[in-house]
Amino acid sequence: MRKLYAKSALLPAGWAKDVSLEIDADGRLAKVAPNCPADNEAEHHELLLPAPSNLHSHAFQRALAGLTEIRGPGEDDFWSWRERMYAFLPKLGPDEVEAIAAQLFVELAESGFAAIAEFHYLHNQADGRAYDDIAEMAGRISSAAQQTGFGLTLLPVAYARSGFGGAPTHEGQIRFSNSAERFLPLWEVSKSHLQRADDNLGMAPHSLRAVTPEDLATILTAKHDGPIHIHAAEQVKEVEDCLAWSGQRPIEWLLNHHDINERWCLIHATQMNDDETRALAHSGAVAGLCPTTEADLGDGIFNGRQWHAEGGNWGIGTDSHIGTDIAVELRQLEWSQRLAHKQRTVLAAPMQSNARSLYESALAGGSQALGRHSGQLATGYWTDMLSLDADHPILVGKSEDAALDSWIFAGNRECVTDVWSAGRHIVKDGQHVARDEIARGYTKTMRKLLG
Repeated sequence: MRKLYAKSALLPAGWAKDVSLEIDADGRLAKVAPNCPADNEAEHHELLLPAPSNLHSHAFQRALAGLTEIRGPGEDDFWSWRERMYAFLPKLGPDEVEAIAAQLFVELAESGFAAIAEFHYLHNQADGRAYDDIAEMAGRISSAAQQTGFGLTLLPVAYARSGFGGAPTHEGQIRFSNSAERFLPLWEVSKSHLQRADDNLGMAPHSLRAVTPEDLATILTAKHDGPIHIHAAEQVKEVEDCLAWSGQRPIEWLLNHHDINERWCLIHATQMNDDETRALAHSGAVAGLCPTTEADLGDGIFNGRQWHAEGGNWGIGTDSHIGTDIAVELRQLEWSQRLAHKQRTVLAAPMQSNARSLYESALAGGSQALGRHSGQLATGYWTDMLSLDADHPILVGKSEDAALDSWIFAGNRECVTDVWSAGRHIVKDGQHVARDEIARGYTKTMRKLLG
């Protein structure tokens, strides 16, 4: 049993003083008790918080960050970026994907994340053939999570078409193209690559443009109670194409044809109208927001003020990993709302710290989207937890909500000293415990890819 003591800790009921915590051998919190005398045998921290989960990731795209900033002959948008991403795919084998994912998980952990939902669609070899182990690439993502101690919800992706109405996939998509029937065995085999007690398996029909209604019905026959993630309404063109195909908008179609509930996470949803916003918020599903990627790709601004007013659940992902810092993601989300509405503190509850509102929403939405019993410092929960550096220049002299506001709106990963994932102490004194080893592998990989 490992013991910790915090001068202040963010508990489900709010900030508490002199908190004693114990972590059991399985990585769960066995004791969380405020108002306790300091224990000299315990590890001491000034500020402890639950650590959030990252609900949307394409890990391999971390290696692409910064390589798509040369303007093309016309206007650039999501669709031109996608073509550049397709051109990068043939370079990536299993070893490269594992090294990139491990580096990414180190960076995310050092910013304060404890776990990730990997929206994993890089299934096939460069020529489109399956690997001998059809879930080879899923296994490499799992191996990276195990190397780094990072929590993982694996979401194998079904991608069978290249557009609404069932258009066949094209050459750029052969690395992830699978029929719905071929996807189900891959999904089953992926289970065998998850070894830890806190690992979880969900599934991800990529989008309504990548699966037909029949494909989606087949995919959803898989017997599981894990999360279901889908890209929805990210781009204006996607909405227009869906209207032309079905007479309905993507989120409208999903709500009318499937039981969208707490198990679902709709990624981006940046092009919702007011009726869709209201209906989806009331469904209990999570909106999976990826603020820096959505800004980078020109996706648009999420209908956050109405979603907040309707009581909708949301969480944070880093998607293409143009950003890898939880503080920056939350800041970007709030700032996008301020720019859209020409107001301040748009997503805060009345008379509450803005960062506190954002952070607690991200905790709840992230754990729900991952199907992970985390997001709270409470008995029985996975010990997903972080410690802030009370002596950091941006935090010094501040406590509780003031420290949280300063970290999220003026700080960065340098404010985080320690992170635990399911009790695994993966970041100590601001550095991941395997940072140097992982960085060597990543450096070698990038020199090979770009050489």
